[in-house]
Amino acid sequence: MESIAPALLRWYDQNKRVLPFRTVSTPYRVWVSEIMLQQTRVAAALPYFERFMQALPTVKDLAECPQKTLDKLWEGLGYYSRARNLQKAAQKVMAEYGGVLPSQVKELVKLPGIGPYTAGAIASISFGEPVPAVDGNVLRVASRLFLDTGDVTRPDVRSRLTKAIHAMQPPDRPGDYNQALMELGALVCVPGGPPLCQACPLAHQCAALAAGRQTQVPVKAAPKARRTQDWTVVLAVADGAVLLNQRPAEGLLAGLWQPVLLPGHVDEAAVTAALQKLGLRAQPPQPLCKAKHVFSHLEWHMTGYLVPVAPAAAPAGHVWADRAMLDGVYAVPGAFRAFRQVLKKCL
Repeated sequence: MESIAPALLRWYDQNKRVLPFRTVSTPYRVWVSEIMLQQTRVAAALPYFERFMQALPTVKDLAECPQKTLDKLWEGLGYYSRARNLQKAAQKVMAEYGGVLPSQVKELVKLPGIGPYTAGAIASISFGEPVPAVDGNVLRVASRLFLDTGDVTRPDVRSRLTKAIHAMQPPDRPGDYNQALMELGALVCVPGGPPLCQACPLAHQCAALAAGRQTQVPVKAAPKARRTQDWTVVLAVADGAVLLNQRPAEGLLAGLWQPVLLPGHVDEAAVTAALQKLGLRAQPPQPLCKAKHVFSHLEWHMTGYLVPVAPAAAPAGHVWADRAMLDGVYAVPGAFRAFRQVLKKCL
């Protein structure tokens, strides 16, 4: 076991990806990158990270950012509560820590949106604190390395693997050690298929490989079935603009903007009636393709209509948004991506 950290760090030094939050590795940049990478692939997050850093390069900038601007910077990245918690945490850092991100795990976990993993990553990478940072990649590596067949979604199993990984952490390079484990899980000890054992620096120490069971771990309980909801998306357009309304301040996709959204899969007559209730005179609705969006716990099954309407003032709680406003002002969640493509052709 004593040879695991040296072998892992040698591999990391030679194979680590060049990433912007590693090239310029301030605590703020590490923090934002770790939040963005929750539930998001690195390749998908990188353009958002670069844009976010250009717009909000400091904790103070993030703390003072208007909500609409923050939502727009995060548009399409999903899990929007991450952005809201980032800002709440930034405001707390400004108010209670003088604008400087705290260096210890015990203080970091007091900030909104920062749990044990994120706190461990920030503290070890940015401040050299010898603490673990165990995410899904690290759990996968550890369960294979030690051939642990416990359910990794269980707290006691996660705790056991975390202690084992932490016991081998070199005090002089705790951040690199944590990142090396994450990198190994992302590039070699991969999910969703057989690991690339021939490229693994820990192959000779891996108990799962020795037993020929590397594809049988980690063990996870079967996920609960997602709930489904049916919706009808109405693209009401007039004079080169589409009608949007803002979602409630709390709950799913809180505070973001959406087209007219009707519960269930409804017909043309119901769409026309709904627009009439908003004071809009509609032409015959044009059916659009169906679309599906998957959240972590929920699936939306959507039908849609494009409906030209007579120009009128926006109904209460709604706005008319032209192409420039859609691109630069109003944050429309990725759940409506298929319908956004329709709007690009008609606005």
